[in-house]
Amino acid sequence: MNSYNKIFEKELLIKSTTDNLAVIRDFIKSAANQSGFSEDTTGKIILAVDEACTNIIKHAYKNSPEGNIIIKIKFNDPKFSISITDEGSHFDPNTVPEPNLREYYKEKRVGGLGMFLIKKLMDEVNYSTLSGNKNQVILVKYLPN
Repeated sequence: MNSYNKIFEKELLIKSTTDNLAVIRDFIKSAANQSGFSEDTTGKIILAVDEACTNIIKHAYKNSPEGNIIIKIKFNDPKFSISITDEGSHFDPNTVPEPNLREYYKEKRVGGLGMFLIKKLMDEVNYSTLSGNKNQVILVKYLPN
């Protein structure tokens, strides 16, 4: 049995600028480490959250630095849950098709794989619209036994 705290919650409120992505990555890294994830899995969680927040900054807030992003982490062994909430433009994840990676690479495209990556890196991804014009994505990763 390790000495990790097996139940905790953390919250981060930041403005929607790409300058804050480093703050977000550090926040996620600290919580994932506290939960007992391997360095490799921690990196995957950080990448997924980074992609989600970049999408919020670029698309929901259209690069306006005035928007708020609220990140809440809940860990209840073995479930590590990250909710990311914004008040930007609404987003329907069902409108984003699954990418054809062969075509993507053949065309030497850049960008546009964020949602695909997030779904591949995390165990669960749930998008919802909350009252008060808020968007929320919940990313879940389970600690292996």
